[in-house]
Amino acid sequence: MQPRISPGRLRELGPINWVVWQILSRAAGTDDAHLFSTLGRTKGLFRGWLHFSGRLMPGGRLPRHESELVILRVAELRDCAYEMDHHIRLGRRAGITPEILDRVRTGPTTDGWSDKHRALLTAVDQLVETRDIDDTTWTALAQHYDERSLIEIVLLINQYEGLAATITALRIQRDGV
Repeated sequence: MQPRISPGRLRELGPINWVVWQILSRAAGTDDAHLFSTLGRTKGLFRGWLHFSGRLMPGGRLPRHESELVILRVAELRDCAYEMDHHIRLGRRAGITPEILDRVRTGPTTDGWSDKHRALLTAVDQLVETRDIDDTTWTALAQHYDERSLIEIVLLINQYEGLAATITALRIQRDGV
């Protein structure tokens, strides 16, 4: 499968986005993070998206471990290998072990989740699958998170679901491919 829009280089990205792409690629452990060299072609929109995305993760209020659980579950539900690749690496740094990753792939009904993490992953499943969170799940989630964090959880889920859809629609290839 070929990308619908080729990753940009200096001419397409411009000098600012080119530098940002270089830095983010190194941070991601690759020579070319295709996501950033593709989205970087949008110039200022790219930087605005990075600011928003970065305020959710890693700059959000949720513990990094919980953010990675959310993102990995979204990647699994959306069958987004690119997102999964990146967040397996990032998740390791946040304490996501291979055992936890297996449970993320299976879902919130798997044994071994705390009540908090089960509620979080159930909310991910519901929002991705139905575009809503039912009252029972919301009540369970609200037992563990304050209102600001609840809003952030909804934004984080939707940010990464939208990103998965963007990666899929643009046919952004996995890094190293």
